Amino acid sequence: MKPIGYWLNRTDEALTARMDSMLAEFGLTRLAWQVLNVVEDNPQATDTDVLTGLAANADVPALTAAVETAVADGWATRPEPSRLTLTDIGRARLAGAAEHVDAFRALSTAGITDEEYRIAVTVLERMTRNLES
Repeated sequence: MKPIGYWLNRTDEALTARMDSMLAEFGLTRLAWQVLNVVEDNPQATDTDVLTGLAANADVPALTAAVETAVADGWATRPEPSRLTLTDIGRARLAGAAEHVDAFRALSTAGITDEEYRIAVTVLERMTRNLES
């Protein structure tokens, strides 16, 4: 049996590759989609909110690049220098991508019960807290 670190790395790579593929037609990547969701969830979002909220997902240069791409591609705008908000186009395109994200989630959890999923997440959360304390 391979150790958990092996499977964590393989799973993250597989999640990213498949989600990037599924979102490519929208001009999105997994990371860009995550950035847009932070902005959608908080209409007063700042760059710091994005960097803090997604710190476990990518490093600062990758997150900064994803934010700047979202602005350059017209998905988001800056009503103030360090604030972000979705554009109408960004909201519409994000809503369009939602169907693909739902299909991605169904594919990634196929054959896994809700209980198994909760147990896996709980175990990983506990391991993380053990190592971060």
